[in-house]
Amino acid sequence: MACPTNHPEHCPGDQDRQNLQGTWEQTALEDSGINNPPDAHTAPGALTTISGDQFRVVTPNGEVLLAGSFTLDASTTPKTIVWIDSMGSDAGKQLPASYILEGDHFRFIAADEGMPRPLRFSTGPGQTMRTFIRRR
Repeated sequence: MACPTNHPEHCPGDQDRQNLQGTWEQTALEDSGINNPPDAHTAPGALTTISGDQFRVVTPNGEVLLAGSFTLDASTTPKTIVWIDSMGSDAGKQLPASYILEGDHFRFIAADEGMPRPLRFSTGPGQTMRTFIRRR
């Protein structure tokens, strides 16, 4: 749905994109039904920064663990986000996902490329769910 430029309140995707901007700390991970497994895309103290439609996951010592871009569609139920990593084993792949963004809490569940977008916030094979809180 096209959004009129003079009425941003009618553009939930634009509002969500604006609300995602900033720094987020991961508080939970579920991968293929396993809670908090070892993960190459995060580390203790690592922070995810979202700027525009780009993201970066960086350790406290400055090592970039993951980076890429995303697109949003807030008109779907649940809301849609597509992650495109720019590095690592998923570089260039479109990873379909659903998300919830409520204030300082952000959660998404993503599937491997070629799989359907997850519609429930509980993982199965080939799905990853991450939960974040805003870091101020």
